[in-house]
Amino acid sequence: MAMKVGAESRAKLITAIVLLGIAVLLLGSWLLSAGAPGISTSRARTADQPTEEGVHSTTRAKNGSGKKSATEARSLDPRLRLDWLKSTEDTKYSGSGRNIFQTYVEIPKPIVNPVQPQAQNVPPPGPPPPPPIDLKFFGFASRPGEAKRIFLSEGEDIFIAGEGQIVDRRYKVLHISLNAVEIEDVLNNNRQSIPLTQG
Repeated sequence: MAMKVGAESRAKLITAIVLLGIAVLLLGSWLLSAGAPGISTSRARTADQPTEEGVHSTTRAKNGSGKKSATEARSLDPRLRLDWLKSTEDTKYSGSGRNIFQTYVEIPKPIVNPVQPQAQNVPPPGPPPPPPIDLKFFGFASRPGEAKRIFLSEGEDIFIAGEGQIVDRRYKVLHISLNAVEIEDVLNNNRQSIPLTQG
């Protein structure tokens, strides 16, 4: 019975050692296969990319001087390129002189209409105003109890007339009041109130 237990323990120990060895081999092969592409990729990338000295020599050959061409293709090299930084520092900005940090209000320029405005149709002048009535009212000629009559003068001519009568063949006396008389020029259809003048 004791031998049987010892033989089983030994068999289990051998099986565990074999399995452990297989696991170590598998792990080692996996690590080698996973690390190999990264190494080959980095080697291939290093082989494909030109060195910094190679880029400078190619640029000098193309330009004939030590300056880098503005159209040179940028690589995906993650290294800090001081020559590229220097080229951007040497670039001078020449703007329009406008300060971008200040607010400007542009005043729109007036639009000049090239079409000359047409002359407005001016209505023809109307007839001239009628001439003023050249009569002077300077007193009353009626007695108490009679119809109202007045004295009118035109220059050196003196007329006596009542309401409704015509003077000098063109002036009609329309209304007589205490301080004025209303006269109508029948030739020009013009009415005018003539005040009483003293003296």
